Amino acid sequence: MARKWTDQDGQTYPLRVDALHEAQSSSGGTVRAYLLHRAKPHLPPWLGLAGTGVAGALGHWHWGDSAAAGVGLTLASVALTGATWLMGKSTTKQRRIHSAVTVACGSAWLTAACLAGPTAGPVDDLYLMGGPVVALSWNVRMVLRHSPEGAAGGSGDGGLLEKVGLARAQIGQAKVDPNRVTAPLALEPGEQTNDDVTKALARIASALDLPKSAVRYSPDPDSERRGDLVIVPEDMLSEVVEWEGPSNLGGSIAEPLVIGRYDDGAELVMWLPGDPDAGRNSTHGLIAGGTGSGKGDAALNLLTEILSRRDVIVWFSDPKAFQDFAPLRAGLDWGVEGGTQTEVMVAGVEAAIPARTRWLGAHGYRQWVPEAAQTQNSPEHTCRDDGRACGCEGMPFLVAWFEEAANTLRALGDDVFTGIAQEARSAGISLIVSLQRPSYDQMSTSTRASLPSVIALGCDPRDEGFSLPETVIDAGAHPGAWGNRRPGYCYVVSPGIDESRYPSPGRTRRFTIRAVPVMERLAAWAQHNGATADPITAGAVSGVAGRAYTGRSDADSKSARQPVALRAVPEEDDMEYGGLLVDPEDADIDPEAELPEAEEGDDSPIFGQEAGHKPSPEEARQLFSEALEEFEDEGRMVVGPKDFTDWCDRHHLSRSWVSLRLKEAAQEGRLDATNTTGRWRIVPALTAA
Repeated sequence: MARKWTDQDGQTYPLRVDALHEAQSSSGGTVRAYLLHRAKPHLPPWLGLAGTGVAGALGHWHWGDSAAAGVGLTLASVALTGATWLMGKSTTKQRRIHSAVTVACGSAWLTAACLAGPTAGPVDDLYLMGGPVVALSWNVRMVLRHSPEGAAGGSGDGGLLEKVGLARAQIGQAKVDPNRVTAPLALEPGEQTNDDVTKALARIASALDLPKSAVRYSPDPDSERRGDLVIVPEDMLSEVVEWEGPSNLGGSIAEPLVIGRYDDGAELVMWLPGDPDAGRNSTHGLIAGGTGSGKGDAALNLLTEILSRRDVIVWFSDPKAFQDFAPLRAGLDWGVEGGTQTEVMVAGVEAAIPARTRWLGAHGYRQWVPEAAQTQNSPEHTCRDDGRACGCEGMPFLVAWFEEAANTLRALGDDVFTGIAQEARSAGISLIVSLQRPSYDQMSTSTRASLPSVIALGCDPRDEGFSLPETVIDAGAHPGAWGNRRPGYCYVVSPGIDESRYPSPGRTRRFTIRAVPVMERLAAWAQHNGATADPITAGAVSGVAGRAYTGRSDADSKSARQPVALRAVPEEDDMEYGGLLVDPEDADIDPEAELPEAEEGDDSPIFGQEAGHKPSPEEARQLFSEALEEFEDEGRMVVGPKDFTDWCDRHHLSRSWVSLRLKEAAQEGRLDATNTTGRWRIVPALTAA
């Protein structure tokens, strides 16, 4: 049975007229009841014919000899015909003409019958021949309106479109799927456009007593007055579905990544690499949502899908110290916690782009495809001049993920990702940026324009335009309606997804404490079975990051090393000597021993004296070089004057002197300028100019 809606005025709107009619006619009963049921919709024209004949006979009996009655009946006939024409203005042109002609014929015959008599002259012949023709014309019209062939030419909205200001628009035969109805809509030529429909979506939702997100419109790109009206009567996303594991463990990153489900039950998917056969481009992604919108769960859905694939490596920056992602950290090729480490990672990605692009071009790949991740044993993809297979090691896809990117943008500038976003796709790299509010005061317009894919979760209504394209919002997508009240609800816009799905809400799966053991096992699987950085990528990033890059080079090193999540990274002020926290030189002191007797010189002043030897310029430069080597050994590859504060105090040198030495080192090729003023990236010693 097709669903119906009733508004506050008692008007009922069928979901689809032909579907409702068929459902009613298929109800149980006898043959007589069935025939009567089928005949009832066609009886009104015949009842009108019979009533007109009776009215003509009674009128002749009462007014047969009255001249005044003739004048009155004639005027009434003209007035009724004109009123019918005026009232039919809101209907289709064919229905308006049909109604006016029917009323004109009926009123004219009634006037003649009242004055001359129903059996006088040709009056009775006109009644017996013309009356059934008019009644049958309405029966034929009704049959065509209910038949599939005639559905496209009539409106089956039950007056709904007229009520919301779209009179004369025509609804074609609807396609009914589980919890989803798609009806083609044709607007009045020259008077209505697709913009009129998008403006009326809220009124349509109100008339159907549905939330605004349940009604959307997909315009036909080839027409300004045609499109599909989509109605989802029930919210199938209200039930929380917990994450139980990846959808395709061991598959390729080129296969769809399942991150949730749509409101009609279909899978919510994304693709990151491009597909030249399908005409799909590689993409970068933006994950945007306010506090409490479920942005963390959305990120976990996507990241677990990525880590479960065999031909991808992930570089991940999280200024929140992996608060949500700690169980997965062991499966990352490179994970950092923000600050200087993230700055180094950005430089590493920038260095990897030209190296990877050069390798792909040399092997005949216009873009990254799964075959590029395999050993190059095909003559079609060789870097040798003689055309024989080169046997080069494959290059896995690379995902550079920057979580809570607002911190990185504040520290490094709003255009820090611009170059990466514009150039990385051709190098087999996808940039994923996650932040709460992708406004233009945080992220440059060039970067935002280079992130074509977006997972838009609940947000402030004023921020919708920062997350979704205007066309998707016009089609009915409104993440601002959710705010933080519906965690996990989202819209996904990405290459490979049917554009009619863009305004369809979906929901990601929930990650609970029960998911932690599964995530840890997934990370272990990625350690031992996932891809490793190819020599080209590893060499390029090591050339700028040095020991700060923690990627694995082969499977043996992966199984031998400890998981990254369990490996402690000593900080500058850490003192882990075991037992009590004491200085090493005091470790052998017996706390129970008696203090020694006073000796000569114990009362000499120790303050206000010469602090020691101040290094000469040559010695200071040597010390500065050694300091850079120490920073490099520690993996601190981005430095500035503030990093030398303790060093200056120890060697009696000013910060201005250090600033001069930094500039000299940059001129010598030992340092390289970064996007941030006063910050320099250390060029590893083996590659210094």
